[in-house]
Amino acid sequence: MTEEKAEQQKNGGLYLGLFSIHGLIRGYDLELGRDADTGGQTKYVVEVACALAAQPGVARVDLLTRAVEDPEINSEYAEPFEVLSEDARIVRIKAGPEGYIPKEALWDHLDAFVDNSILFFRNQDRLPDLLHSHYADAGYVGSRVSHVLGIPLIHTGHSLGRVKRRRLLASGLDTPQIEERYNMARRIEAEEMTLASAERVITSTNQEIEEQYALYDYYQPEQMRVIPPGTDLTRFYPPEGNEWHASITDAITRFLREPEKPIILALSRPDTRKNIGALITAYGESRKLQESANLVIVAGNRDDINDLDAGAQEVFNDMMQQIDRYDLYGKVAYPKHHAADDVPLIYRLTAFSGGVFVNPALTEPFGLTLIEAAASGLPIVATEDGGPRDIIQNCNNGVLVNPLEPDAIAKGIEEVLLDWEGWQHRSTQGLKGVREHYSWEAHAVRYLEMVRPIIEKTSEPLVRPPTARRPMLYHDRAIFTDLDKNLLDCPDSLPALIQMIRENRKGASFGIATGRRLDSALRLMKQHAIPEPDVLITSCGTSIHYAPKLTEDTGWTRHIEKQWTPQVVKRVMAPLPGLILQPKAEQSRFKISYYIDPENAPSPDEINGLLYQEEQSVNLILSFGQFLDILPIRASKGLALRYMAARFEIPLQQILVAGGSGADEDMMRGNTLAVVVGNRHHEELSQLEDSERIYFAVARGAGGIMEAIDYYDFYGKCRMPIETPQE
Repeated sequence: MTEEKAEQQKNGGLYLGLFSIHGLIRGYDLELGRDADTGGQTKYVVEVACALAAQPGVARVDLLTRAVEDPEINSEYAEPFEVLSEDARIVRIKAGPEGYIPKEALWDHLDAFVDNSILFFRNQDRLPDLLHSHYADAGYVGSRVSHVLGIPLIHTGHSLGRVKRRRLLASGLDTPQIEERYNMARRIEAEEMTLASAERVITSTNQEIEEQYALYDYYQPEQMRVIPPGTDLTRFYPPEGNEWHASITDAITRFLREPEKPIILALSRPDTRKNIGALITAYGESRKLQESANLVIVAGNRDDINDLDAGAQEVFNDMMQQIDRYDLYGKVAYPKHHAADDVPLIYRLTAFSGGVFVNPALTEPFGLTLIEAAASGLPIVATEDGGPRDIIQNCNNGVLVNPLEPDAIAKGIEEVLLDWEGWQHRSTQGLKGVREHYSWEAHAVRYLEMVRPIIEKTSEPLVRPPTARRPMLYHDRAIFTDLDKNLLDCPDSLPALIQMIRENRKGASFGIATGRRLDSALRLMKQHAIPEPDVLITSCGTSIHYAPKLTEDTGWTRHIEKQWTPQVVKRVMAPLPGLILQPKAEQSRFKISYYIDPENAPSPDEINGLLYQEEQSVNLILSFGQFLDILPIRASKGLALRYMAARFEIPLQQILVAGGSGADEDMMRGNTLAVVVGNRHHEELSQLEDSERIYFAVARGAGGIMEAIDYYDFYGKCRMPIETPQE
């Protein structure tokens, strides 16, 4: 023990008690990826415990986790104590059965963990000065221990139940399955209790505070603090000059005609949200970039593209088509395999080449790859969303770009790549910024600066205003609107509607249903500062995505793909007069779009008849008298809306729909509440005037939607007004 640490122990340095209940936690050889419970959180808590214990003024850090005695796993997980460092240790508490069980099955045993943790602390020579819980189960334990022992609590959520539930719904599970498998209601109640109990809540980004925690009843922004997790700087560091001898280098350079050129690097999963296609378009349309650099895309591992899931297949197929369209052979590398240990080498190889790291994702809540790249000496170009904004502000090592504009991506890369003096400055600034903001030491320093006033009771106490709990656990109503001809028709009234939606988002979902493709819809929303909706229905109802990560509902995809054979549809439509295929940008996997000349083209009924002769059952949507969309028979905006309502268990009677064209008609008919805004009265939706559950507003655009919100008392009783009988 150093003299300084010995003095701290003698003078009573801080004693911190951390809780991370589930998973297999030990100080070395962490079994990351063994199952859903042995992911990044287990590594995080071990590293943060060691980082805090190494700080001056900290005498002891105990990381409490569950003891696991199971013949199927290493016996070390049953040992009551494990030394992590001079002043940090793992303490394993018995609770529940001896065997290893997943976190979803732990809820009935957490009270035993609480009692045994209190007993452990009371048997020490002193109580902790501070408790810190990680994840919802630890939040439940930490809250109760905090109340019994009178010790302040800090919490880190890592992930949130309300957000995860959306991802599970998107995967195809329904509410009863989610509750049975994941105990979601208990988890969300535990998270609410933790928010009501904790002195501070630590998040990785400001976006996490605004878009995720704001869904909770006990959300209190004053309680939240952004302290990003640390990065392992022993793994990610600048190039040493030997990177060209690595096997992954051979796997990359075999694609390239001039491998000595700088590298433009993208590294992500093969997911449409990662927006790899926009990066290839940016490179393919920039002669400067093609002359100056190679493009390297590391998108997961594959043996055969046809063996990947449908989404990944679509990404790779689009990628290959773009490479062919722009004739990028010899300029683009897309290696089939890489190991986890290859990732730092790939960053260093790119930095050694004088290259740049690009993250063009449509949405990026944190941006760990950006920090890893910066720690490797790489300047970065990143999406102007979420975490990247914070990272580039802290590190000053790159530029933010609009991910929906390939030209903006290309200009951002050119700005960084083609200015060697600026490249060196950004590289140096990135290395400095990571050490100052994203190392574990920086994390620990900022953490202790935050908690010392709480421990010493010198900070202003957190004022907790009275909070009314909503009567329902989940949203019980939703508002959906078309985008172009409805929401955006009167821009002056749009900010007031957005503010109204934000103020009521705890109890009501906000959705957009549009004929546009996802990328086109996002571009328009960004242009008009429309917040990301909870539900985004695009391509005329053939695609559903959920906030906050634009998670695609794969259950809906599986539902509508049956009996859909677009090649046959196109063959039947090809010789018909008065029909012209719209540009590729308007087409999608489940939507074939045409311009239609009604005077020369067959009627929709005639087209349907021709398709029936070829055993094609489809859904024809005619909009604004000039656009014809052909969809799978199971797909439309209205069908997508009803699918979402059933999965979220929101009654149709409590869904307000604002439509703008004939494509919206099936959303508005039936049991939904509906509004036709002022500017649409005498167009395609005028035939709905006799429908009793459709309100025809006087105001245009967003103003008409607000008029309907008031008419239906949407955020109150949410129903048709009661008519006063005539005397």
